[in-house]
Formats: sequence, structure tokens, C-alpha cells
Amino acid sequence: MELDGKWGCADGIRCDEDGNIWASAGWVGEGFDGVHIFAPNGDRIGRIKMPEIISGLCFAGTKRYYLMITGSQSLYVVFVKTAGAHNT
Repeated sequence: MELDGKWGCADGIRCDEDGNIWASAGWVGEGFDGVHIFAPNGDRIGRIKMPEIISGLCFAGTKRYYLMITGSQSLYVVFVKTAGAHNT
């Protein structure tokens, strides 16, 4: 993934009910580390900046509105306004 001339890779990847891709990112530094959100066409539509390397993520809760994010030393839980895709 590229952002502002910095290149990094995604580790954890999940999809929401609208087909957007949520990717954890790290190993690049401030402004890149966090969660990057991409529309189905590949455009970056959002980002959650984090203070450390982010290695994984998943949607949780009975309606999948909580995003659980694992960092290099922390676990974060964030309420989001979309639900994670449901696997059947």
C-alpha cells in the first residue's frame, strides 16, 4: 500500500457489509500505522491513525459493529458505523 510516498503492507484484512476492505498496517511509521479503509474500487476512503504498529483486526459483537484491533503492545476496540461482513 502507498500513502504520501510511503510504502507498507497490510497484515490483517477484513471486509464490511458494503464491500469495503479494512486493512491493518504498520512498519512504516507515524501517519501510516493504523487501519486503512478501501472502497470496492480500490480508492482509500478512510484511515484510523494509531500510535503503534497494527498487526490484525476483526469485526466483533452480536451485530459486528465493533472493530477489534491488535497493536504491537495493545488491544483496541472501536465502535464503527458499519457492520463486518457475515460469513455463512
